Amino acid sequence: MVESPASPSKAPAIARAAAILRLLGKSDTPLGVQAIARELGLVPSTCLYVLRALAEEELIAFDPDTKRYALDAGVLTLARQWLRRNQFPDLIQPVLDRIAGDFGVTMLGVQIVGLDHIIAVAVSRSGNNFQLSTQVGSRFPALISATGRCIAAFGDYPEAELARRFRTLRWDEPPSFEAWREQVAETRAQGFAVDDGNYIAGVAVLAAPVWKAPGKPSHALVAIGIGSAIKKRGLEALGDALVAAGRTVSAQMSGG
Repeated sequence: MVESPASPSKAPAIARAAAILRLLGKSDTPLGVQAIARELGLVPSTCLYVLRALAEEELIAFDPDTKRYALDAGVLTLARQWLRRNQFPDLIQPVLDRIAGDFGVTMLGVQIVGLDHIIAVAVSRSGNNFQLSTQVGSRFPALISATGRCIAAFGDYPEAELARRFRTLRWDEPPSFEAWREQVAETRAQGFAVDDGNYIAGVAVLAAPVWKAPGKPSHALVAIGIGSAIKKRGLEALGDALVAAGRTVSAQMSGG
């Protein structure tokens, strides 16, 4: 997901630079100025100005032969510093690997950024035939799928704000807001959320919250797989495993 650089911001130049970096990060091939400007809705001259600034900072590289841009090694310095300060990916990776192997699902560890979005910071895939294309660094709307139900259930957000953001979400099989509210209540009661084919038809997504400190959840554990396969292996058992793992990781992160 790439946020529109045209969205309101007190620092539009930074918003444009961030959007360009995210676009180049998810692209499999280098991109030219026109392609980047068209994708992000930027004026080409403005886009070129930002690209040149990012290249000077060694965050992106310019190929003079193809006239295209790609991420450069400078982003690794930023990523390395973040990884050194953030214990969640290291704590969660063996947990993801274990649950993925036990239940034959794709597992994600995601960081929650308020009601704006979630970011995948750790991934583990089982050896089954279902493979999700999500990579570390992928961004999704905060309230989408099972993770969104967790955020709403445990985040203590105003209902009016939840309703406003809910209307912007895109689902394969969209639930009504009333049905979604009931599912949020179920999530609060049982400790984990289930999206049974709403976000992606035929795919079940389960999520459980993780806390770094008291208050709103800071992260979540997410399991994804073919709905029928998950139910055959035991949906409740998978949900309980996510809840137990979330509690363990929460205690480790908070020092409790």
